[in-house]
Amino acid sequence: MLRSDSAPVHAGRSVREGRMATLDELLVRSSRTFAVGIELLPGTLRHEVTVAYLLLRVSDYLEDTRELTPREKIDLLDRWRAVLGGGDRTAVLQRLKAAREDTPDALVARNARTVLAGLDRLASRPREIVTRRVAESTAGMARWTRRGSHFHCEADLDDYMHEVAGRVGLLLTELFALRLPAVRERREQMLRLGREFGLGLQTVNVIRGLHEDPSRGWVYVPRSFVPDRRIFDPRRRKAAMAAVSTLAQKADRHLEAAKRYICLIPRRSHRVRLFCALPLLFAVRTLALSRRNPAVLDHEVKMTRPEVAGITRAARLLGRSNRWLRWYCRRLAATPAVPPA
Repeated sequence: MLRSDSAPVHAGRSVREGRMATLDELLVRSSRTFAVGIELLPGTLRHEVTVAYLLLRVSDYLEDTRELTPREKIDLLDRWRAVLGGGDRTAVLQRLKAAREDTPDALVARNARTVLAGLDRLASRPREIVTRRVAESTAGMARWTRRGSHFHCEADLDDYMHEVAGRVGLLLTELFALRLPAVRERREQMLRLGREFGLGLQTVNVIRGLHEDPSRGWVYVPRSFVPDRRIFDPRRRKAAMAAVSTLAQKADRHLEAAKRYICLIPRRSHRVRLFCALPLLFAVRTLALSRRNPAVLDHEVKMTRPEVAGITRAARLLGRSNRWLRWYCRRLAATPAVPPA
């Protein structure tokens, strides 16, 4: 659920050249829209989710960076996981501080010492949850880096997305259950739905990132969706858009589970509902903009800032209502322009 957006590429330059950033600064500089939701959470939970998000951004850097070979990525992902488990930090932090890329993930990696200090300040139970779930996701990234871009069927894609996003849904649900009796009472059901929530957001991310696949050497579209690997050839746009359509239908199914997840969170926990509702609404809107749009094969298709602001404003006002949430999702999915609340 956390990997649902990105920040401008040059967001971290001033921090890199000056003092160490605070957790809040890192959050804002590394997230274009997700920070909006985290900032709505109650204080202690907000700190826990901020730390979890930033730890995962370090893992993302190690998985995605072009500065490292696959072998180096696997080694550092394993060593980063050991750090999360209490291992020696010195060598890994030195390597992360040397990250040269001017990207949001690299910014957070350079400031990993600050993020780990935030982890150390968590209470024992949430610290155990965050550490365990981030370590599991990091191990999954290492496994897939070792395996490479071999998505033969939908089950392969689901396995990958579980490691990078489904586990985030599990992490958040466990944190919510510490404070919300309604989540605790439905823990097993919400863990299943939370995993689906993460898969839904990540499926939308796969569609958003299609234009980058040829340059990064990873094609996330399973062969069972489109056997012809030359889908990025301009002469094969029809096959490529058929794959986009299949991915969009898959995202729809997962996002239906996300709606059910949010509807199980009590109205009185409005800030937690908002935190969950915003990435859902952003994903629904992004999917609507991408579903039949050949431009997704050429560049990132994303919401405008006024759209983000309008959706956020509407959710703040009316997001307590399950009926409104379902209605607004339908409207965002069906309307060319973002409708008023």
